[in-house]
This record gives sequence, structure tokens and C-alpha cells, in this order.
Amino acid sequence: MPDSKALFEAMLSATSDAVMVTDQSGAIAQVNDAFERLTGYTRVELAGKDARTLFEDHNDADFCDGLWAQNNGAIQEYQSVRSKHADGKAQVHSLSMTPVLKDDGSASQFLAVILSDTFQTDAESESTKKRVGHDSLTGLPDRSLLSDRVDQAILNARRTDKSIALLVMGIDKFTFINDALGFSVGDDMLKEMSERLLEVIRQSDTAARLDGDKFAVVTPIAAIDDSVIVAEKVLHATEQIFKVANEDVRITMSIGISIWPADGEDFDVLLKDSLSAMQHAKSLGGNQYQFFASDMNAKAKARLELERKMRIALEKDHYVLYYQPKVNPDTEKVKGCEALVRWMDPEDGMIQDIGNWVLRRACFQNKDWQDKGYDPVRMAVNVSPHQFRSPDIYDRVVSALNDSGLHPRWLELEITESMLMDNVDASIAKMQQMRDLGCGLAIDDFGTGYSSLSYLGRFPITTLKIDRAFVHDVQENQNTAEIARAIIGLSKGLDLEVVAEGAEILEHVDFLREHGCDIIQDYFYSRPITGFEMEELLRQSSLMPA
Repeated sequence: MPDSKALFEAMLSATSDAVMVTDQSGAIAQVNDAFERLTGYTRVELAGKDARTLFEDHNDADFCDGLWAQNNGAIQEYQSVRSKHADGKAQVHSLSMTPVLKDDGSASQFLAVILSDTFQTDAESESTKKRVGHDSLTGLPDRSLLSDRVDQAILNARRTDKSIALLVMGIDKFTFINDALGFSVGDDMLKEMSERLLEVIRQSDTAARLDGDKFAVVTPIAAIDDSVIVAEKVLHATEQIFKVANEDVRITMSIGISIWPADGEDFDVLLKDSLSAMQHAKSLGGNQYQFFASDMNAKAKARLELERKMRIALEKDHYVLYYQPKVNPDTEKVKGCEALVRWMDPEDGMIQDIGNWVLRRACFQNKDWQDKGYDPVRMAVNVSPHQFRSPDIYDRVVSALNDSGLHPRWLELEITESMLMDNVDASIAKMQQMRDLGCGLAIDDFGTGYSSLSYLGRFPITTLKIDRAFVHDVQENQNTAEIARAIIGLSKGLDLEVVAEGAEILEHVDFLREHGCDIIQDYFYSRPITGFEMEELLRQSSLMPA
């Protein structure tokens, strides 16, 4: 009976395909001679190296992580994967990933094989995109490669407990353009449309051309609204005139959206559902998106109506800022306030966060109080997830401070734990920009989200806010009291200011004061009040409960 290890070594040496063996986390355990030749790296250089580093410069991070997410024993094959040669240049090839399963069904190792006859430099791949999974006209991934990307997105979504959306879009009445202007103009429009798609999608998304005038985008989502945002960006991208062959052409698009896992468990089902929803959008006149699930269409319609009313509210000045005073329990003095927006809607009376308007109005109001001679206080402004993810959040904060003349030290941005966890490193970088500017940073509702102490030590924050859930019964619930004490102690140990919400009775205030809480805000001292009422409080040297 031949030794199995020796037999495996002989097979690795004999094959012309590049082979890499990793552990379950992606650390390289072994490569063959062909892998050294094709990548330019030696065994010594690769031993123990995270295999993701060979792919991450030229592929989405989610795609790279997904290569090691498969654990059901099935071989996963990918076309047009880019890896990094030792000289730094990108190379294109097909890749297969095979998990080696343990008795319990989990993966102990992965066998990665790069097929030798598909290995190309990045420049060479441009002339053979169609063969390796790209559309020859637009350069976008084709249906086959899109299927692979959807499968990968589903694996990642399972691992992260999220979802994905598949958007299929078609140009309305595209045949009329071909008939009237010719197929060459139509082709130019399709190429221009592909470029616009790439401009509006995120790095973690994949845009593809299916056939004819139909395109698709697969995007990981945390909520249904995320897919709506992508659809609206695509519709907005088509509003601009297309200039092709000296012709000005206007087009509209119809978009169908299906959601994994609600609408289907695999690519074929999701694609069929999205195509059906797209046809429904066309039957309604086009230039819109429709979900495969009818209840999602109702929610999307409600969202559009809400946005319409919010725009009108801005125009008619129906928004008003209220302020929740923040009080030092030892001195009973007002040390700051939190800006809360109220929508004085004559129909619904709804409360909505309108991001940038709140930020600017709060900064101008705080500077106005200072100009009137009141002692400076720190204004806290909530930052929504969409605001925080926006690439221009820093510029908007700088603009609000510069235009109002408010010093950054008197502005505090409140961020929830959960919105920081999707991309921790990027979140930390944005937060550090704000801290370098001089603004305060507060983690809101601490204890209700991830509450990871390892991450907490990395976040450049100045303040922790104890959620009201750990305050409302501290006078009678020993467990709640211990959690509140622990958070206060943790804050002191990290040299952070600690703010408690939910203090409504004297027992709450006494407990928080006794254990060293710096600031208290809630109904014991004051309900949210108008700017005029807040100004009256600032006139006083201290604030006592009514």
C-alpha cells in the first residue's frame, strides 16, 4: 500500500496546474512547483502566508473571504479571478476551490487549483474577456460570471447573517433606438450605460451584462432599503443625456429586484424573479423599479411618498430642532444638549432624522448661544448609518463648522455600535478624522449592540452613553445595577466621559451620581425643549428639577 502523503506529493509535482493547500482560515500550508512558476513566489515566501493577500489587491474583499467560506464539500469554480504575481502585476485565471472535510462536516483544509491553460497576464486578458467570463462589448461580467458572484454573495450572506439583492434592469424601448439610429449607436449606448453602472455601485457589488439591453447588479444588503438606494442611483444615472455618435439620446430603465433568501435560494430562481419584476415595471410604464414580492412594492411606494413629503417639509420649513439638556449630577449645571429633530407635519406629525440639515442647524444654534455670551456647551448630533457611510461625511462636518464658526470642541457626533461593525477599519479611519478635527465622538446606546471590548479599545471615542435599558430599574434590579456600574467603571478606566440616558426619578439620579456618572440626560431634569427654552436654561447658573 503506497504512503498516501508520498503519493500526494508525487501528484503535486506531476501536475502542470498550480496547486495551493491552505488550512481552514486561508493560511498557506503547501504549494507545488507549478504554483511557484506561475506566481513568482517561492515555497519559503508562501509558507504560513494568508492566501487572501494573493487576491485582495485585484478582487472585492467579500469575494476573497468567500473563497474560504464554502464548507459543504462541493467544488467551487470561478472564472476571471485576478491574483498578484510576485512582481506586483495582476494575472487572470480560472480557479477551483475544494474543501477537505473532517468527520463533523467542517472544512479542515482547502485545495486551490489554478488551471494552467487559463493563466494570463492582465493585459492578455483584455483580448479574451469573453472566454473567461466577460461580455465582449462592455467588458462587464457576463451571465456565467454573475452566477458565480451571486453564489459567492449567498455564501457570505449566510456567514454574516445578512441578505443580498439581485437587480435586473432593461432599457425601455431599446429596439426603437436601434431601429432609428442604428445598431452601432445602440452599442455605444450600452457601453456608456455599463460605465455609468460602475460609477454608482459599491466595490462590494457586481455589475453584469446579461444580454441585449439587460444588465444586472448583485449587492449585499443589511436591509431592504439598501436595494432601493442602488435602484434609485441607477435610475438617476440614466437621467443624464447620452451623447453617442453626435446624437443626444434620453432613455429610461425598468428595474426588477429579488431578495435572497425571501424570493429564492439560488441564482436561477433569483434571476427569474428579477426578470419577472422588471417586466412588471415595464408594464407600468417603465422608468421605475419593482420588487418581486408585492409587499415590498408597497413599502417602496411608502418610502417614495415619505421622501416626497420630507422634501416638501424642508421647502416649507416644517422641521424644528428640540434640545435634550445634559446635566452634571454633582453641580446640577447644564453641560450640553442633544439635538433632536421634529417634523411638524400637518398630516402625520412624524419624527424623522434629516442628517445634514440637523448638523448644520445645530452648529449654527450653538454658535449663536455662544455669541450671546452664554457659557459654551457641547452640542451632540446623531449621525445616521447612511450619513456615516457617505464618503463626504467629513467634508460636511467641516462645512457645518466653518460656515457656522463653531469650534469643533463644542460639537459631538453620536454613533451607534452596530453601524461601525460592517467595516471596522474604515469606520476607525473616519472616526479618527473627526477626532483629529477636534470633535467629540460618542458611542450611543452602549451595551445593546456588539459591545466588543476589543473594538472599543480601538475606536477613537470620547464618550460612552449608557442605554436607558440599564438605567430604568437600577433601584430594584441587581443585574441591571451591576451592568450600569460596570459600564461606568469601564468608561473611567478608558478615560471616557460617561453619559446616562433614561434617568426619570430621583433614585436613578442618586445611583448614577454615587457611582461616578459624568452626565445625565432625560426627563428627571428636562424633557426635550425648544431652542428658546434651552436659551432660558443657559441663562441660569444651574438647573433644578421642577
